[in-house]
Amino acid sequence: MKKTMKKIASAFLAAALAATALTACGGGNSAAGGDGKKVLKVAMECSYAPYNWTQPTDANGAVPISGSSDFAYGYDVMIAKKVADELGYNLEIVKLDWDSLVPAVQAGTVDCVIAGQSITSDRLQSVDFTDPYYYATIVTLVKAGSKYENAKSVADLAGAVSSSQINTIWYDGCLPQIPDGKIQPAHESVPAMLVALNAGGIDLVVTDKPTGQAALIAYPDFRLLDFTGTEGEFQVSEEDINIGVSLKKGNTELKDAINGVLSKMNETDFDKMMEDAIAVQPLSN
Repeated sequence: MKKTMKKIASAFLAAALAATALTACGGGNSAAGGDGKKVLKVAMECSYAPYNWTQPTDANGAVPISGSSDFAYGYDVMIAKKVADELGYNLEIVKLDWDSLVPAVQAGTVDCVIAGQSITSDRLQSVDFTDPYYYATIVTLVKAGSKYENAKSVADLAGAVSSSQINTIWYDGCLPQIPDGKIQPAHESVPAMLVALNAGGIDLVVTDKPTGQAALIAYPDFRLLDFTGTEGEFQVSEEDINIGVSLKKGNTELKDAINGVLSKMNETDFDKMMEDAIAVQPLSN
């Protein structure tokens, strides 16, 4: 559930790099594989558990990462597999850095991105989105014994030293809401921000609930604070918590096809799949 805010120059650079590293594919019309099926190229970070992560085997139905001996799995991979299966495609997972995802879609080097992206108005200026495939909420992670462990509202976090992942609604929109907060530089990835919290250099991180729940498995001494539904919750818009599949602008054929698959599912289905992903995620992601 993230909000990219890159300069135009760096976006074009990332797109150029992605284009040199990947074989170009049409939006939803990638070259056919050996079995005659078209290939759906789906990009993600493969380091954002429980949405997506990297693992060494195909356990639990993980999918090979293109150009790598590793495999990808997680909630996003589950969704990608369901879409590919129902549409009759072979699935190819492409691992890219977070800030290279949108440029790769724009350049046409991948068909879509399924990577926990929120459907923000800023992002909609660059890419199209399907209907949501998950609805997330904002939470805070602190360490057990922290003076903020029993906080009941954002106001109770006053003065906290905080951080989160770069170019996310968590860092750009939520941390500034903490009164007298001391915001530290953002981290490049979710694992990095969790390591920083565990090391004690910061008091808290803000993230979304699935990420927070997954973090509790890897770090049992973390505590999750959820102010959602109270007067003291973080103020976010609906677009910040609705997560969708991004595609190249104008690719209505693939967009409509994916929406057709998603329309057969509801929030209960999404929540159950997320629970399944959290249950099998590696502790290191």
